Amino acid sequence: MSQDEGYLLDNRQAEAGTRFDALSALFDASTFRHFDRVGIDAGWRCWEVGAGGPSVAAWLGERVGPGGRVLATDIDVSWAGTATGGVEVLRHDVARDAPPAGPFDLVHARLVLVHVAERDAALRTMVRALRPGGWLVVEDADPALQPLICPDEYGPEQERANRLRSGFRELLRRRGADLSYGRRLPRLLREAGLVEVEADACFPVTSPACAVLEAATVRQVRDQLVAADLATDEEIDGHLAAVEAGRLDLATSPMISAWGRRPAGDGSRLLP
Repeated sequence: MSQDEGYLLDNRQAEAGTRFDALSALFDASTFRHFDRVGIDAGWRCWEVGAGGPSVAAWLGERVGPGGRVLATDIDVSWAGTATGGVEVLRHDVARDAPPAGPFDLVHARLVLVHVAERDAALRTMVRALRPGGWLVVEDADPALQPLICPDEYGPEQERANRLRSGFRELLRRRGADLSYGRRLPRLLREAGLVEVEADACFPVTSPACAVLEAATVRQVRDQLVAADLATDEEIDGHLAAVEAGRLDLATSPMISAWGRRPAGDGSRLLP
């Protein structure tokens, strides 16, 4: 995605690559565990929606092998284009464009729909792209479930970090993000006609990657925070210094992962 499309965290900025690396360190293991759970294997046809960085698509490419197919799509493919292993990369807007040629055994999106204003249309597009019996795995944050980046708010540096995080989420809301979307995923997958729906959550409480992610995120949105009177340059400088000195136990928003299978029958239960 790009900022031109309403996405706050512009993929064209240098910090985007740092954010993708940190997100990979924090969440790839959980994502790959869900892929194993649905049984992805050699020969599968997979669509990675809103790929962002290359790590998930590259893992899928290795798993499905030369007899399979992995398509990685995004509005901005600047970083996804570094994926290897025969991964196809295509510029595509999941909310507005028709599904790419399929059908697919697996469709996956991580940290995509929470940011997409037309998220209902995007979900329908992903469901329609599944083959009968195919799996949809959707993973999205739910910041409203746990709004503090420093859950242990014991001092002024932690209080400042939480104020800045509140400002960042206000920017997201103004861009149309749904900060309580993750919790609705199981219901939405069932309402879309999928079966065998389950969900769980991943919630890193402190990690070096959390600090890397926070510093890169704040640097990306610094100008917007100041312009919106949500933070001052002095506050941001102090916060970044505290992050880089390792004085904060930084968390992430809970990542809700939900998965379901398209019925093996005629698919008449699916959303239109």
